[in-house]
Amino acid sequence: MPKPRRSWYKRNEIAVTPWLFLAPAILFFMVYVIIPIFQSFNLSLYRWDGLGAAEYIGMANYEELLADRAFETSLWNNLKWLLLYLLAIPGGLFIALLLNQTVAGIRLYKSLFFFPFVISQIVVGLVFTWFYDPTFGLLNVMLGWFGLGPLNVLGDPDLVTYGIIAAGLWPQTAYCMILYLTGLNAVDPEQIEAARLDGAKGWRMLWYVIIPQLKPATFIAFVVTIIGALRSFDLISIMTNGGPFGSSRVLSFYMFEKALSEYGFRMGYGAAIAVVLFLIMLVFIAYFLFSMYQEEKER
Repeated sequence: MPKPRRSWYKRNEIAVTPWLFLAPAILFFMVYVIIPIFQSFNLSLYRWDGLGAAEYIGMANYEELLADRAFETSLWNNLKWLLLYLLAIPGGLFIALLLNQTVAGIRLYKSLFFFPFVISQIVVGLVFTWFYDPTFGLLNVMLGWFGLGPLNVLGDPDLVTYGIIAAGLWPQTAYCMILYLTGLNAVDPEQIEAARLDGAKGWRMLWYVIIPQLKPATFIAFVVTIIGALRSFDLISIMTNGGPFGSSRVLSFYMFEKALSEYGFRMGYGAAIAVVLFLIMLVFIAYFLFSMYQEEKER
């Protein structure tokens, strides 16, 4: 008796089954992420107020961005966010190493450091607004102990961006800490013991043994921190609303002002700002993905 021919699915079951499980997620990703990205690119080539007919104007929106001082201020502020927000990664690693100890009360300390992560960004913004208040804020109370102040952080165009970044670093560092605590649980104890036998300790142990095993956690922390820095809208909206005099704007907030607030209803111009923001994000994340791929390839 000849063997019955198996169906195409049965012959390729091992290769096909994972894609069947992934198909719903891929479909949602295409509909809610990939397609809107291309729609934003397309919309940036039009002049449209959101209601009437859209007028094709080519690259005019991008040409206007080059001469827009508010866009320039927003772009520079985003670069400050990108550079300073990355401090959350080493900060989270340091706190995770501190909390990855077996000492009395460590669960309480972990809860206290974890607390900022579960707070809404709105609450964080309000807390730091009160903290910076020049009349009764805790910051100026502490400065008064040393005969300094008062300091109006949110009212000073030179300080306001740094004050908001400091507020954002509080919960972001807590998030990176959680990632590294999870990563430290997966560190191979045999490698640690072998390194100790070879005389490695302190910074050498950390740099050559522990940190290389934390690369997956570092990758996630880097990507999430970059995205958080580039879409820093909530804190700015709550703490300054872009002020004083537009000095704390970032690209995401300026996009909102131009596209949806009472200043604009310029959907095409807002989409052009969104495209610039997306490209900046893409460059950073693509570079890090390429670096990770090269390292994996060399193994």
